[in-house]
Amino acid sequence: MRVLLDTHTLIWFFEGNSQISDNARILIEDEDNNKLVSAASVWEMAIKNSKGHLNLTLPFQQYIEQKLSLEDFNLLNINLEHIYAIVSMPFHHKDPFDRVLIAQSIIEGIPILSKDSVFDTYSINRIW
Repeated sequence: MRVLLDTHTLIWFFEGNSQISDNARILIEDEDNNKLVSAASVWEMAIKNSKGHLNLTLPFQQYIEQKLSLEDFNLLNINLEHIYAIVSMPFHHKDPFDRVLIAQSIIEGIPILSKDSVFDTYSINRIW
């Protein structure tokens, strides 16, 4: 199964945060699943890190590369088809990073692991 992690899900998983649902954790830990991390999430984390909102044990680039490799995550780049999908999306959600994730979920036909229930207003499969 292919799954796309929302940024907070990714951060919580990396931190071992108990806020992540058991269902999401099981899907992420399942070695048979293809866990995708959007370039938009890495971008969002970079901004959070530059503002001092992420406490990382390593320099940002090293942290991301190590975590993606160790946890067997695959990077999902943002392509033009994802961006074109955003044009026709209603503004139920105004966060630009989340809008990219929603567009990627729609275009790629994959569920998003997210606590954010506003995602349910779009024609995607949100798992939590």
